[in-house]
Amino acid sequence: MELTHINIDGRAKMVNIEGKEITVRTAVAYSEVNMNSGTLEKIHEGLIGKGDVLAVAQVAGIMACKNTSSIIPMCHPLVITGCDISFELDFLRSKISIKAIVTTEGKTGVEMEALTAVTAASLTIYDMCKAIDKEITINNIMLLSKTGGKSGVFERS
Repeated sequence: MELTHINIDGRAKMVNIEGKEITVRTAVAYSEVNMNSGTLEKIHEGLIGKGDVLAVAQVAGIMACKNTSSIIPMCHPLVITGCDISFELDFLRSKISIKAIVTTEGKTGVEMEALTAVTAASLTIYDMCKAIDKEITINNIMLLSKTGGKSGVFERS
């Protein structure tokens, strides 16, 4: 199997996507932020001193999605046609589940953009709540699905 990110000298390179077909591509990524139940209640009630945690996390995720190529060295700059981030508060398990759906029409996929979006949203929740909850954890960052391109459809089982 040929490694596409390695040049003939064995060094990293950005893959040439020049000859690839433009297709509609989507990716869905997921993460969880676990916290103390009191912290989750304060987020829900809008009582975190730094502001509306989920609104700020949503904007952070979208901004990160659009800037993925600036922080992940081998990612191509993409025109993102859509980025939607949703949050589910689970009071029983004391966690927030985050899902990002990212779309583009291009020559390469948006998996890294979706993963970056949920990661930045998770880190923003941590940042806004760390003063009251030092035990917050970020878990289960993963790609749930992707469509488009030569490799076709991927669905996590």
